[in-house]
Amino acid sequence: MNHDKKESSPPRLGVVGVGYLGRHHARIYADMEGVKLAGVVDVDEDRAAKIGGKYGVPHYVDYRDLLSGIDAVSIASPTVTHFEIARDFLQHGIDVLVEKPITATLPQAEELVRMAGMHQRILQVGHIERFNGAVRELARLVRNPGFIEVHRLGVFVDRATDVDVILDLMIHDIDIILSLVRSPVREIRANGVAVITPNVDIANARLAFENGCVANVTASRVSARPQRKMRFFQPDTYISLDFQAQTVECYRRVGDPRGYLSGQMPKIVREEVAIPKEEPLKVELSAFVEAVQDRLRPIVGGEEGLNALQVATDILAEIGEGPTASGQASAS
Repeated sequence: MNHDKKESSPPRLGVVGVGYLGRHHARIYADMEGVKLAGVVDVDEDRAAKIGGKYGVPHYVDYRDLLSGIDAVSIASPTVTHFEIARDFLQHGIDVLVEKPITATLPQAEELVRMAGMHQRILQVGHIERFNGAVRELARLVRNPGFIEVHRLGVFVDRATDVDVILDLMIHDIDIILSLVRSPVREIRANGVAVITPNVDIANARLAFENGCVANVTASRVSARPQRKMRFFQPDTYISLDFQAQTVECYRRVGDPRGYLSGQMPKIVREEVAIPKEEPLKVELSAFVEAVQDRLRPIVGGEEGLNALQVATDILAEIGEGPTASGQASAS
């Protein structure tokens, strides 16, 4: 397939895995102007047939049946299958959006990044929070943070339990923090425990960066009430982000901090931050389609997915669930 120039015909999209998240990929592609949903795949034939029938497209149980007839694909299958499926699509000249985490192991992620470059294909990783309107506003507000505090807490649901809470939930925040701090991680301290599943269900990590910034990140999938908040502390500003509400509160210091010595106390002023309320997944998939059509570098490409997985793997290693001697993530 020739993707070197913007296609005059609508790009044909496929979806592999139409469970909890993948069905929404299919919905959005089916509704998107200038895009053709060309087929869906799921190992559960009834589920594949239901989603395929809903949108009037072919359905398959084997993803290899979708290797011809599409220009790009969303892969929303279990993490352990990401590498094999994404590899085969890339080899067939098909652009790929793979849900996070990019793969189950670092060597697999490195290989996908290499292959995407070799075949000149788009490789985007589904770190959906980057497309949350509130998170996109952070690029303007966050400057040289000294301390970052994150709480991503969820009630237990029986999905994504094939991976630990670091790869399931915390990796969202790792990716966001890496995109904003832009400094190598110098040290990681972490603890975690398994509560319901055989994997780590609650974890806390302290990331110290070479530029002096420290991020304290907590993730849980066994909490009584959901909470998804990120707070930034920088020399003259405090920023609080609520992922669920898609809101940002920003407080700035106005005046010289040494002014209190002469009775001129600086003031704290609240800055209004207007956030467009859009469905993050729709924004993410629209960005993927734009990258496919115009051959743009994805906002969250394979390299970003690999970097987030590297830090997540290091956190697991610190907890004691980490890479085996072969360099692959533990399957425990």
